[in-house]
Parts: sequence; structure tokens; C-alpha cells
Amino acid sequence: MAAFGIRSAVPDDGAFLADMVVEAANWRAGATRPRPVVLADPVYRGYIAGWQRPADRGVVAVDGDGRPVAAAWYRLFGADAAAHGFVAAGVPELIIGVRPLWRAQGVGRALLRSLVEGARSAGFARLTLSVEHGNFAEALYRSESFVVVESRGGRDTMVRTLR
Repeated sequence: MAAFGIRSAVPDDGAFLADMVVEAANWRAGATRPRPVVLADPVYRGYIAGWQRPADRGVVAVDGDGRPVAAAWYRLFGADAAAHGFVAAGVPELIIGVRPLWRAQGVGRALLRSLVEGARSAGFARLTLSVEHGNFAEALYRSESFVVVESRGGRDTMVRTLR
């Protein structure tokens, strides 16, 4: 496994988080959803627009030279601006993006665990996420105690209880 570290996401990470939204949208091998197309989608754009709002929290994985290679973050959405994994106001939705060369090396799991602990410490009772059918990351989420609460439109909404 390649060496990596984890640091807190900061306001200046907004552009990198946009890159990670594009990576998350292009999880399939050979997927080619161009960055402008992904970021033009209002739901995907909602994951990063105005980063870092007061309730936004995230973590960034960095390689041995300090270059960011992956990120996981959460933010709150209202019913009027719901994202893919929206379940209720006050339940943060998380998103994870990992550069292809860093996938399947434990980076996503480490980021997820760090973010879950941060959300628990912040007093949240649950975390939610959305995963497209067929995405290998669903096995990771299941192994980290996320359960499917809804399935529609080729996506599963998964929730993890934190208390």
C-alpha cells in the first residue's frame, strides 16, 4: 500500500473537491463524463458550491509529497436543494472522490472513518450518501455499517447511524 496522510479540508480546497466530484462521477473504468458536464449538473455542483459553509467538514488524503489524492466531505442540504442521498434536513450527506491510481489502497476507507468520527464528534446522529448501482464502493460502505434505505434511479441511498 502506498503511504498517505490525512488532513482536514480547508476553504482553499474547493477546486480540489471539484476534481473529486468529477472522480466520483467517473467511478467506472473508462468513464468519460467531462468535468464541465459533471459540474454543470446542479446536484453535483451542490456538493461544492460555496465551499466551505459553516457546517461543511471534510478530510483530504495526501501522498508522501503532500499532494492531494483523495477527499471525503459532508454538507447539509435542505429539501429544496436535495442532493442524491438526501434523507432529511439536518442529516449531512457525504461524498468521496479518489484519484484512480489511489483506489483500492485503503484511502477511501481511511477518509470515510475519519469523516464518520468527525460527524459523530460534531453531534450528528446519522450520515447519508448515494452510490450508483454497480459501484464497487458500495461494498466499502456496507462494511462500514451503511445500510440501503432507498433505491431509485440506478442509485442507492445509504445511511449510517452514528450513536
